[in-house]
Formats: sequence, structure tokens, C-alpha cells
Amino acid sequence: MPEAKFKPKSVDGAQSRDAEKSRREKQSTVEVASEVVGEPAPPPDFIEPDPELTPEEAEQARKRYLLKRFWISARGYWGSSGDRVAWPLTIGLLVLIVTNVGFQYGINVWNRAIFDAIEQRNAHTVYWLSAVFVPLVLGSASLVVAQVFFRMRIQRRWRSWLTTAVIARWLASGRYYQLNLVGGDHSNPEARIAEDLRIATESPVDFIAGVIVAFLSASTFIVVLWTIGGALTLTIAGWTVTIPGFLVITAVLYAAITSTSMAVIGRHFVHLSEEKNQAEAEFRYTLTRVRENGESIALLGGEEEERSGMDKTFVHVLRQWALLAGQHMRTALVSQGSSLFAPVVPVLLSAPKFLEGSMTLGQVMQAASAFAIVQGAFGWLVDNYPRLADWNACARRIASLMMSLDGLERAEQSNTLGRIKRGETGGDAMLSLNNLSVSLDDGTAVVKETEVVIEPGERVLVAGESGSGKSTLVRAVAGLWPWGSGSVNIRADRRLFMLPQRPYIPTGTLRRAVAYPGAADNWTLDKIKAALDKVGLNYLNDRIEEDAPWDQTLSGGEKQRLAFARLLLHRPDIIVLDEATSALDEKSQDKMMEMIIRELPKVTIISVAHRAELEAFHSRKITLERHKGGAKLVSDIELVPRKDRRNLLMRLLRQRRANGKPAQP
Repeated sequence: MPEAKFKPKSVDGAQSRDAEKSRREKQSTVEVASEVVGEPAPPPDFIEPDPELTPEEAEQARKRYLLKRFWISARGYWGSSGDRVAWPLTIGLLVLIVTNVGFQYGINVWNRAIFDAIEQRNAHTVYWLSAVFVPLVLGSASLVVAQVFFRMRIQRRWRSWLTTAVIARWLASGRYYQLNLVGGDHSNPEARIAEDLRIATESPVDFIAGVIVAFLSASTFIVVLWTIGGALTLTIAGWTVTIPGFLVITAVLYAAITSTSMAVIGRHFVHLSEEKNQAEAEFRYTLTRVRENGESIALLGGEEEERSGMDKTFVHVLRQWALLAGQHMRTALVSQGSSLFAPVVPVLLSAPKFLEGSMTLGQVMQAASAFAIVQGAFGWLVDNYPRLADWNACARRIASLMMSLDGLERAEQSNTLGRIKRGETGGDAMLSLNNLSVSLDDGTAVVKETEVVIEPGERVLVAGESGSGKSTLVRAVAGLWPWGSGSVNIRADRRLFMLPQRPYIPTGTLRRAVAYPGAADNWTLDKIKAALDKVGLNYLNDRIEEDAPWDQTLSGGEKQRLAFARLLLHRPDIIVLDEATSALDEKSQDKMMEMIIRELPKVTIISVAHRAELEAFHSRKITLERHKGGAKLVSDIELVPRKDRRNLLMRLLRQRRANGKPAQP
């Protein structure tokens, strides 16, 4: 069906442009997502910490393992199941680096030749070398640009591959939800995936490329320094001392002093970077919570309390930044001092030989240039230690998330921690709970040994006092709660749809919100409008294509109505309602339940609710009662539809008036 039939009748130019923009964005997203394919390596086996280690040693061992854990997954990008162009890009980058070092050597030789020609006042050679310099610079600049392209392409594709893999594991089997139920260092996973993983994949490419450049440059220009510098002979107190390769020895000693100083001064960089990143993530999370719960905060007047919480987390951020700033200042002192001394030292060392005539001006300038390059290569740590520390912290944070996902994945495959089994029912049953026990991830029982068989079309109400495990039970039925024993069996090829108390409203248009979790264009506008009409949201029909913050715009009752509209579109076989009408008044609640029963007469319903009025819409009621060691099913009764007591009283009053009798209470 043509796309135009899905659009409103009056579509102006701006809407057309928005639609075209959305189409291009979707196409671009598909192209980028399909750019990198492959699967990450399976999670490694869990290693028990050595009980003989002290707490400090255990923490250091944990940090070392976190880096190892990161590389176990990250290096898969270059493996058999990684990106098909990973190695061609890597080899291409290496070739560009080697070629550019060759151009640097050519410029270094040109530097010597031009100063020798100037010293000799050889105009012809100066002009010729001036002409040669242009292609040298263009060639080197082109190589640098190509290096940036290859380097950033590797970073982008590596990040794409690893991010896709981590998100796939995070979303699989409801782990994004289960992480909230288990302990571990995995707070703010969205920040780790978006920010920490970006740094963790960008920095290693920069570091490795920098190390290769430093090694090749140092190797090449040490030979230059050794060749043109030769030996330095000094006479000290009548003793003659000859220092072979004095420029090389000086460069090595100079770099050793600066690098050692940087390592000592910046030894707390990694820890402070970790603390700073964690503080930033907590601050972002605090702000996000305020935005997501803006209505409740505004209604309760909780701005001052929220401001207090924000100030507290922000002060922590500033404190960590202050500590990190101190580290940056100390390392900047070493780095700046090193960069100022480096060009002067070789000139001063070569001056005696130049003054005595054993070195030309060109050789002095070549030595100065080579010394600066060698010093830059040896001083690579000086310039990159802060970034290395930041990468270390980010890699550990994303590895901590990976380890938590590893634990959930191992738990799914292990018999040590009980897992609820999911299978298919036999006979005519739509759903059955066979000896089902639900427990926490530490083994603490919540619901014990539940046996329930639900036939197709039955409407079952799960009742019980607060804290008796009703919501936990229905989450186990829906597959969100994995821990326990026994089994949940559903008839083959039947779809289960759960409506929580607070329906999720995605970003985007209202059309997308109604169609969720399906695609917005899976249903025509007429069908979506019809669904909204049936749940009493027909006044929003003119705004179906409007992109607005619907999660903040719609009231709690409107969100629950919208969730019922989704049922009409998706038409599942089993519906699990977890306080899904709690935000509706009694009359609206009755309309929603009547509408679902009328529109989906064969659907099987499992409800969790506290309102007694809902019994009228269910054919069966099971009651959980809290006991020590876990809640138990204490009753399972058939319900008889109750008459509306208010209608009965009204009829009684009318009958008394018709008979001329006074109405009695």
C-alpha cells in the first residue's frame, strides 16, 4: 500500500520534509547498522578470587581482570566473527604510518641541506630545495589526512561492532531489567554503553598508532643522531672523556627523566578518572530521574528536595574534578617544561662541535630536528598519560557491565542457581504453572510451589495482600523474572502481552506510541484511530503524527488507556494486567475491561489488582498469602458475576415510589 495512504489528508510542505528526513534517517541507520556484522566471543569462565589475598590485593587483581575482560570481547573485532574489513583497514593504517615516517626522514634531510646551502650562500641549491619542499609537505600532509581517515574509520567500526554486541547481550532475555534486581558494579549501564564504550574503543587505536609512530620515529632518528653527532670528547681535570653517540644518550636520558617524572606525578590518574566518570554518571542519572518523574515531583512540590539531591551529586562531581585538575596541573608542568627544553638541548650540545668546525650548520639543525622527534617519541607517555588513565577507567567500567551480563548469562545456563523453565503446555490448557517457585537471585523464596492450570478464554484474578508476591508471580509468567524453580508452560505459537502499572511511552510520534512494540507503519491510520476511539482517546486523533514528549504530556490514566489501545492492535492470545487500571476511575475501568472482553472474546487474561470491583470481569480468582519461606497459593475459586449493587438499589427505590411507599434506606 502506498505510504501516502497512511498520512493525514492535509499534509503541508513542512510535514513532507519531516517525512522525507525521517525516511533518510532510517535508511542511514540501516546502512550503518549493516556495516558491521559478527558475533562477540562467549563470556569467559568465572574466576574465583584468591581467598589469601588482602582486600587491597584483591581489588588490584579485580582491576587487572577487568582490563583483561574488556579485551576478551573487544579483540573479537579482528577475529573470524568480527568485521570483514578490520584487518585491511589496520594494515592500511600501518602502511600509511611507515610511509609518513619516511617522509619525515626526507624533511629532516632537507632541513640539513637547506641550512648547509644557506651557510654556503648557494642560491641555486636554496631555490631548488625550496621547490622540493612543496611536494614533501603535500605528500606528508596527504598521508596524515589518510591516517586520520583510516584511524577514525577503525574507531567508528570497532565501536559500532562492540556497541551492537553489548546492546544485544543487554537486551537479550530481559537482562536490562534483571540488572536492576541483582548486585554488582553495573550502575548507569546507558552511560557506560554510550560514553565509556566510546572512549574505550577510540583511545586504544590512538594509543597503538601513537606507539608505532613513536617506535619507528625513535628507531629512524636515533640512527640519524648517532650518525651526525658522532662522539663528543671532553677534557675534565686533565682527563679526556669520549662519549660515543652523545646525542642519543642525552635523548634517552632526557626522555627517561621526563617519563619517570610523569609516572610518579600522575600515579593517581587512573583512580581519579574512574571516580570522576562515576560521579558524572551519577549526576546525569539524577537529572534524568527528575525529567522522567517531573509530574510527580511537581505535584508534590519536591523541587527543593530534588535540588538538594542535585547539589549533593554535583558537589561530588566538582570535588572529583578538582582532584583531577591537580593531577593535570602537575603533569602539565612536566609536559610544558619538557617541550621548552627539548629544542634547546641538542643545539647547546652540538655548539662546541660547530664552533670547532667539525659540524656544519645544516648538521646542527638536522640534529636539533632529529632530537626533537626522538624526544617526542620517547616522551609519548608524557603527552598521553592523562588519556591513557581515562581509557583505563572507561575500559574497566564497560568491563564491569560485561561481567554482570556474564553472570546473568551463566546463571541462565547453570543449575547452581535455580531457573524457572519455560515450555509448552499439553492438552487444551493455554497456560500452566507447574510446581512454580519464584525466588530472588540470592535464593530467597518469594512464592513457593504454585500449581495453576488456565484454560483458553479464562480470566483469572490474582489477589493477595501487598507484598505477597503477586507482581513477582506475573513477571515470572511473562518471563521477566528468571530465578526460581518449576516451569511456566504456554501453548505453542501463542503470544503473551503484559500491561504494567506504568505503561512505557517511547519517544517520537503518538502513532509510534500506540503501535509499540510494533513498528508505527504496521497499521493504517484508520486502524490506529479506531483503537484510540474505543479506549476514549479519540480527541488525540488529530495529533497522531505529532512528534511530542508524550510520556510527559499524557496523564497516568491516558497512558493506561493507550496501553489498552495497543491490545486492540496486537490482539495477543494472553494478556497479563499488573494493576493496569489503577490510574482509571471505576467507570473508566469498567469500560476498558468490557471493551477488551467484547473486542477480544477469546483472549486469556491474568490480572493483578486490589480493586474488588474487578472480580466482576473475571471468571476465576486465585489468592496468594504471605508465609515465612515464601508466599503460597491458598485458594483457587470460580467467580460468579456480581450484579451492580447501585443499579439494584435504584430499581428498589423506583418500585417503592410506584407503589406509593416511602423510600427506606
